[in-house]
Amino acid sequence: MDPYILATFVFMKWVFATALATALIFSTTSCETTDASTDTPITADNIDSLLSKHPDSVPLLLKRGDMRFANYEFDLAMQDAAKAYRLQKDNVKAKLLFAEVLNNRSARTPEDVSNAQALYEQVIKKESKNLRALVGMASTHTYQQNFEKSFEYLNKAIKIDRHYRDAYVLKGTNFLTMGQKEKAISSYETAVQQDPEFYEAYFFLANIYEADGKRECLEYYRNALELKPDLPEIRYKLAFAQQSFGERELAQENYRILAQDTSDFYSNRGKFHQGYIHQFDLLNIDSAIYFYNEALQSEPRHVESWHNLGMCYDWIGDKTKALQSFAKALRYDPNFELSRRYADSIQLLPASVKVPLRPEE
Repeated sequence: MDPYILATFVFMKWVFATALATALIFSTTSCETTDASTDTPITADNIDSLLSKHPDSVPLLLKRGDMRFANYEFDLAMQDAAKAYRLQKDNVKAKLLFAEVLNNRSARTPEDVSNAQALYEQVIKKESKNLRALVGMASTHTYQQNFEKSFEYLNKAIKIDRHYRDAYVLKGTNFLTMGQKEKAISSYETAVQQDPEFYEAYFFLANIYEADGKRECLEYYRNALELKPDLPEIRYKLAFAQQSFGERELAQENYRILAQDTSDFYSNRGKFHQGYIHQFDLLNIDSAIYFYNEALQSEPRHVESWHNLGMCYDWIGDKTKALQSFAKALRYDPNFELSRRYADSIQLLPASVKVPLRPEE
């Protein structure tokens, strides 16, 4: 295929299979308890001030650590968990929280996982029916690709409580990583049955169906978004799927919302995809140029925005701006060969020749 008839639309790939094992939402204590030393209700609003007055209070450290862990603030949770464990090494709750942070943080190492495994084992020896510890231990074996051992601990947890949601989630992750997709879907569906408010399972299922090119993904993305309307990653995935499956107007509605997001990433993608729709679906090049420029205001280094902007300028005959745009794309990603080939080719075309707006079918 000649390079000047190529178009680009580089979609962000969502990698989730093996990562799901370390993204479990473990149950935490209530958001409001009482500090025995002060009889003061503990909330997210006052826990920092309480800890400033009682910096060595293990219950307070564990409470805040649990809050931070539930919000995926693993580095902050690590500070509380490590200190609580250092102060009371025989405290089962301190061991468990420390193990969970070691096992879930993104920068974890094989040594971290092994240390977490040892802590989980200590907890299970004292509390053989501790569901969080059993599923946590299973997840360490998942990380080590020892699925047989992982399933052993998961089945123990389910035998104790057949409604324990997180056990089914990790089973789904194991099956998915092993390439047993139907069993993975069944496990995630079971997790949803145990907890209909568990948006992550809807999101996992949506990703699986989308990867298979099935429209069912739209329903699951919508379910997840209904439960968590403020999470832009879910809205982005839904909009992308809607665009892929021909629901253009609904996709545009979601992209318009994303364009207003405080995150530069999602603001950029919301504007970029609106530009793409105007360029390739509506054939409205002026509007496409507007949205690509808006997208670059949010994220000036976004290569695909520069490339598609170059295509638009070339289409309207402004080769100077087209070449400048391709040069910007290559400046930020020298390996983006599509811009290089496109730029090289349009210099050889007479001004009257128009390149197609879509890739060759």
